[in-house]
Amino acid sequence: MAITTVPRTRREPGRPASSDPAGSRRASLRRKVRDNLTGHAFLLGAVVCFAFFSWYPMIRGVVMSFQRTRRGVTTWVGWDNYDRIIADPSFWTAWKNTFFFTVLALVLGYAVPFFVAILLNEFRHARGYLRILVYLPVMLPPASALFLFKFYAYDPSDAGLFNSILKALHLPTSQWMQSSGMTMPAMVLASTWMNMGGAVLIYLAALQNIPGELYEAAELDGAGIWRRIRNVTIPQTRLILGLLAMLQIVATMQFFIEPLILANGTGAEDSATSVAYLIYQHGFFQNDLNGAAALGVIMLVVLAGFSAVYVRLSTKQD
Repeated sequence: MAITTVPRTRREPGRPASSDPAGSRRASLRRKVRDNLTGHAFLLGAVVCFAFFSWYPMIRGVVMSFQRTRRGVTTWVGWDNYDRIIADPSFWTAWKNTFFFTVLALVLGYAVPFFVAILLNEFRHARGYLRILVYLPVMLPPASALFLFKFYAYDPSDAGLFNSILKALHLPTSQWMQSSGMTMPAMVLASTWMNMGGAVLIYLAALQNIPGELYEAAELDGAGIWRRIRNVTIPQTRLILGLLAMLQIVATMQFFIEPLILANGTGAEDSATSVAYLIYQHGFFQNDLNGAAALGVIMLVVLAGFSAVYVRLSTKQD
């Protein structure tokens, strides 16, 4: 008697013998949930840090600006702190100095790194060494760099570095930080030297992304160096220039350590008092935490206004 055998269906390797659609969906759902939980767990640390060290102090500062604390008793006073701060003559002096510092920093500290980056981009040799040399001041602690300027470069005697250079050139020397007219330019010069390394590296990265064909076409048209910068370099780096300009404004309007170290806080005839240093004075010298909070909220509103204008203008340009 012949035995009939039924041929087995061959299954592909790695494929289960029986498929369960419901089980596959459950496994896929569990995998997605596990992946999402892992991602949110990594984000949780950053969210907690921002909540406790950024958002909570900001909200707490706004609340404190409408309160007054005397001998442990806190009362709600509304706009009294703002009225008192605005009526203080040092408030307007601090804002005048802050805007003056910001304008000088835009003229010097914003333009110099850009042209230094253009110059470094033209070098074909020793690029790495020159970049390290430009970035070196950023690696110094700001306090150390400012003390170097205060006691060595800005020494009002003839032994000071800058006065020695001026004397060698047969130019009149300066009192630097002891002179109300030179206090702000001297602080801007020191701040530019300390911080321009990071901006130079960012500009260099942007310059190296510009296609070389654009410069070749400009040279064939007879464009000189300044026309190439105006018609090729600046349009191609417009986004980076705008972003760093906004960051420069926000950073320079909060300058604090420069007047604290170089000018002992206020400088000659209050020529160095900044808004940030005035907040420090109210909070730590006058024990007026509510006034300091009100002044901080005013600065927050001003900086937010600058940021909103920048976002609005950049959106229109795009």
